[in-house]
Formats: sequence, structure tokens, C-alpha cells
Amino acid sequence: MSSAKPILAVTLGDAAGSGPELIAKALVDPEVRAVCRPVVIGDAAVLEAALAITRVPAAVHRIGGMGEIADVPLVIDVIDLKNVDLARLERGRINALTGRAAYESIRRAVELTLAGDAQAVVTSAINKAALHAAGFLYDGHTELLAELCGKPKVTMMLVAGKLRVCHVSTHVSLAKAIERVRPERILQVVQLAHDGVRQLGVESPHIALAGLNPHAGEGGLFGTEEIEYIMPAVEEANRRGFRVSGPFAGDTVFFRTLQGEFDCAIAMYHDQGHVAAKMLGIWQGVNVTLGLPIIRTSVEHGTDFANAGKGTGDPRSLVQALKLAAVMAGHRNRAAPKPNVPPTGAAGAEATRP
Repeated sequence: MSSAKPILAVTLGDAAGSGPELIAKALVDPEVRAVCRPVVIGDAAVLEAALAITRVPAAVHRIGGMGEIADVPLVIDVIDLKNVDLARLERGRINALTGRAAYESIRRAVELTLAGDAQAVVTSAINKAALHAAGFLYDGHTELLAELCGKPKVTMMLVAGKLRVCHVSTHVSLAKAIERVRPERILQVVQLAHDGVRQLGVESPHIALAGLNPHAGEGGLFGTEEIEYIMPAVEEANRRGFRVSGPFAGDTVFFRTLQGEFDCAIAMYHDQGHVAAKMLGIWQGVNVTLGLPIIRTSVEHGTDFANAGKGTGDPRSLVQALKLAAVMAGHRNRAAPKPNVPPTGAAGAEATRP
């Protein structure tokens, strides 16, 4: 096996969900093993149980560090955190035990990647209620990862086939999302999107901005945010050397991006971008966190508690997340970013919470 393949730190996710079973299936996929060396960070006994549930004919290889990776077919390398009591594990139920174990898996994966022992983190689904029950009061992966990485300015990019979507805001109310549609935050997301798409191998990304209002405001008839905030951001982005167009109607810009007219579309709020990406197939999309000092990709679905323990989960999103992380790791050194857009105003202060 080639040592040039990137090492990916794969978090176990919530052990009460389908994550371990999806890992068992995805990490024996020949297409995955051809492009990376995945190492699971979590409880090895949980993964062994998942192999039994899914009847995947693979073995767990416990390692103490990345220098012990076997990287052979039907062997899954695991850094065993020994942090789940199988006797207390209730699949399909919210549990502080699995919430804590999920947090510890993420924290260790980030530490390994920040130290250079892995080239990317690939995360399985977590349950926010379980995380909160364990005392870790984060809105989700993005906020937790930003905290562990020193609170950089971040945003989310969804990748579903040829469609790439970034967001000006995500986990806030719609009223708050409208307040965040300001040039400072939009410019930050433009830079993050530009740098992220370059890591996917696109040399000079063409980025489209969605409007906030129906028909992108229709010249002010349906709202003035496009005129007051979004158009000035487009003009300033182009002045700084980015290739940015818009704002375009939210009901067409994502289709146009999917067709190849643009390399990435920026949504103004959570559902505007998520609905577009998830309509292409929730089990095939990938979530990427942009702005971190590390590469992070993730499945674009939840813990699937309803099917936990049945071995019926679909691993396609995880397979795509692993493959995309390998691609990004390969392009990382060649994707020299533009100088950071200086944060100004309230949007800059809030940029760590997209």
C-alpha cells in the first residue's frame, strides 16, 4: 500500500446510532481504501459489535499510534478510547454515555490532525441531545470543531455531486439569519468558499450568491437586502480579486450551479442551501467545514436511531465523505488562499457561529 495516501481520523459518532455500522461497511469499500488510510477513533468493542451486526467480514486492529497502521483489506485500524460500556449501551436511545464518548472521539481526532498525525477528520453523526446530556452544550459539530480549533471564522459547505453550497448562516432563527446578511459576513464566506473549492482542485472558482428575498428582491419590490447588502458585497469581492456573480434568485441559482455555470453557490440561510443539496440525495451528500486549520468532512445525515442495530444503514454519504477528504488532503498544499478578509463590524465578531 502506498504511504502517500492520506491518513483520515474517522470519529465513531454516537454509538447508540447507526454510525458504527456505517463505518463497518464504508471502511472495507475498495474505492475508499484505494485513496486513503482510515483510522477509527473511538471504542473498538462498539465497532466489533457493529461488524457482527452488519456481517462485514473484517477484523478490528487496535493501534497505539499512526505508525502502527496495517492498511490492509478487511482490517480496520482503531485507536481504542475504551469509553463505551457495551452492557449499558441502548441503541436507538439518547444517552449521556454515548454523548460523552462521541465528544471524546471528536476531540482526539482533532488533536491528532492538528498535530499532523492525520491529514483530515471525517466525522460520523452525533446526537445533539446526547451531547447536551453529557454536559457539552454545542449546537452541533461545526461549533464544537471551531471551539477545539481556536474559534476561527468558519462556514459550512455541502457537496452533493457537482453541487457545492456554502452558507452565510446556519443554526440560527430565520430572524437572526436575516440580520447576518451583511457585507462583512458575506465577504468572509466568499473567501472561505473560494479557498474550499480550490482544495477540491478548481483553480479559479466562480462563486454565485443567492438573493435573500423572492426573485432576489425584484429590484427592491420584494425587499431591499439585495440592494443594501448583497450587491455591495459582490462588488467588493470582485474588487478584491474573487470571481463572484449575483445575487440570483434562490429558486434557480442552485440548479444553475449544478449544471456547471458556477463552481459554488452561497446561500443566505440554512434551509435555502440545505433543501437544494438534500434534494439530490441525503445519503450521498457531504458536509465540509471551511475555515478550520484542519480538513473536516462529514456525513450529511443524522444518527438514524430508528435503524440502529439492524445493519441496514446506507453508507454512501460516509463513503463520499472519506473520498472527498482524501481529495482535499491531496490539494491542500496547492490551494494557496488569498489573504484573509479582515473582519469588521458585528458580522465579523459573530463569524465563528455561522
